[in-house]
Amino acid sequence: MQLILIRHLPTEWNKKGILQGKQDIAIMDLTEEYNKEIEKNNKIIAKHGPISTVVTSFLNRTQQTAMAHGYYTYQVDPLLNELDFGEFEGRDKSQLIEVHGDKWLYDPKQLILGERLSDFEIRVITFIEKYRNYKNVLIFGHGSWIRACVSYRHYGSIDNMNKIEIKNNELVVLDFSEKLI
Repeated sequence: MQLILIRHLPTEWNKKGILQGKQDIAIMDLTEEYNKEIEKNNKIIAKHGPISTVVTSFLNRTQQTAMAHGYYTYQVDPLLNELDFGEFEGRDKSQLIEVHGDKWLYDPKQLILGERLSDFEIRVITFIEKYRNYKNVLIFGHGSWIRACVSYRHYGSIDNMNKIEIKNNELVVLDFSEKLI
């Protein structure tokens, strides 16, 4: 199974460094720069062969990003929803780092924000297992979720997720056909 993951296009909150989590913030108007990135993403997607299924979260920003890429038919799966940041939603990310910096970077599964990050990891793994029989899964997702998935694929857990950067509209391809480390 191959996952083709695209982080949603930017929102006003992304530009300001504000944590969104489960808040349903719309994407910004598309610029020529983002339209070029979308075109580039679509060429990469085409190189990976036919898409088995397209999946978004319940939040509009992932669905709007799917449609901006030309994918108007998709499944909505709550397993793909962004991390619930609890009291930090709507606040600058630096405040989360100030309060939970070391754990956030080095031991995120010890944190409980709006949800336990250990439960968040289970949600990511459950998603991977649910779609294991598909060949190419195109995912329009969220920053924390994609970083957790990348960390899980490369390190066997989400422990390194917050040392990874995934920009808005960035495309990442992960191959899950081989055994994890």
